[in-house]
Amino acid sequence: MDQISLTERDAIGIGMHDLRTVDCDPDFWYPVAWSHELKAGKTIGTRYAGQPVALVRPTEGEVFALEDRCAHRQVPLSKGTVKGQAVQCCYHGWAYGRSGRCIDVPYLGKGKLPNGVRTYPCREQGGLIFIFPGDPALADSIPMPTLAHVGDPDFRTRQFGPRVACHYTFMHENLMDMNHQFLHRRQMGQIRARFLSQDRGENFVEARYSFARTDTHQPLAEALIFGRHRDLKGREQPVEEVVTVRTEYPYQTLRIVDKDGDLMMDLWVAYVPQSADQRTTRAFGLLSVRRPKIPFLIDLIWPALAVFTNRIFEEDREVVELEQQAWDAQGGDRNREVFPVVNHLRALLARSGRPGQSAGAGRAVFS
Repeated sequence: MDQISLTERDAIGIGMHDLRTVDCDPDFWYPVAWSHELKAGKTIGTRYAGQPVALVRPTEGEVFALEDRCAHRQVPLSKGTVKGQAVQCCYHGWAYGRSGRCIDVPYLGKGKLPNGVRTYPCREQGGLIFIFPGDPALADSIPMPTLAHVGDPDFRTRQFGPRVACHYTFMHENLMDMNHQFLHRRQMGQIRARFLSQDRGENFVEARYSFARTDTHQPLAEALIFGRHRDLKGREQPVEEVVTVRTEYPYQTLRIVDKDGDLMMDLWVAYVPQSADQRTTRAFGLLSVRRPKIPFLIDLIWPALAVFTNRIFEEDREVVELEQQAWDAQGGDRNREVFPVVNHLRALLARSGRPGQSAGAGRAVFS
């Protein structure tokens, strides 16, 4: 499916609500912290769409997740003390087990315990701690995502988890639309994205690109990711690498394969809403890069690759936050999108999410 127009059903999916007021569907597994952030015998506070969550790691046993408040005086349980398989509130010592039940009030005795707090299904995988913030009865039937090539000895994987002051949908659009390479000209030189094809289904949109260089300068880190490209002085550059960007709701991936079909780079990312209005986001990303044949070369270039990818993301962060500020100033979504892939993506996000509390506030204006 190449440059095809929106179907009537997709157009309805976009127009029902301003996309920036569509909430994430909570009935998926969402990362809320890195494993290394939570030490044994400790608890930390995190958040999903305004819901405060306490993550607890006993000295023995698996991590568990509770609503981050004591049922007594509403003090955050993330300020508490881990004791065995429970966490004690820092204020009066009320204790909660992994089921969320209050299992001890020191001055009442075990026969007069109040109700507990909400618990979240919780799993740990690939260096990430996930919760299922929706209907807990669905958790076992919803698969965990495939997390790039974490643990694969043929790849080295980098973690990144910045916070961004924008609605999560801006982040999906930014990565899906490779036509914005002009933004990164200071980091990547002059390159042009060439759209190859697209595909889509009920829960995904996918676009494939190659890149052509239009000047002779190519940064080393970019060459390591996209391959060595040279300006052919007016001649069309052959397709040597294919970049595939896919939103498979609610996650997003970017994969690069070389001309032989071998995977060179694999990016997995989730955009997790932080605030109740979902207009602040934390990205949890895993970037796996194939190790070159020369031993230890990846270790030598890794610092430069980290700097390069950080600079690219900072440019992306600035522009999506500007988009959010424009939405705030205009009181609604006034995008004039012309790229069919992004329109299909917007339709996917609209029909897959849930209308937020402010869904009637913004006005949707679509071309």
